[in-house]
Amino acid sequence: MEKRSRDAAPPAPTRAAPGPPSGPGSGRQVPPSSSQSRAPPPRLRSEPVDREKTCPLLLRVFTKIGGHHTEEDFAVRGKEPKDEVQIYTWKDATLRELTDLVKEVAPEARKRNAKLSFAFVYPDKRGRFVLKQVGMTLSLSNGRRLDDGKALGELDFQIGDYLDVAIL
Repeated sequence: MEKRSRDAAPPAPTRAAPGPPSGPGSGRQVPPSSSQSRAPPPRLRSEPVDREKTCPLLLRVFTKIGGHHTEEDFAVRGKEPKDEVQIYTWKDATLRELTDLVKEVAPEARKRNAKLSFAFVYPDKRGRFVLKQVGMTLSLSNGRRLDDGKALGELDFQIGDYLDVAIL
């Protein structure tokens, strides 16, 4: 889906350039047709968000010591696990940023040897919750390690997903 600001003019329609005919025998190259297979474009890092102009999203974060919650823990709306932290953030927030925020509220995450495992929790097409592990960080940030630099948007986070953090 193409994003466009309200004030931007609509894109001009594509037109063929006038000139001699193209095709076999004309001496001009014919662009490949859309029916030919092409390699998918390389996956690009998501563009940074202007945090001054973009409204943050509410991220519901559930922490648990020793492992992740189960899908059944999220099965009944309104009866999610009690160890919830609500964070206002943006889709370009990295797992390192979220690690530092979790460390502020969970003393166990501050331990030198603590590892934090991140998983998205979201409903599948049948309405059942799925838990998908997306990354791991260390409590101490010794340079870029593991998945520190991965942003929510790069990991296919959708607004409304929960974030489950296992403190290992």
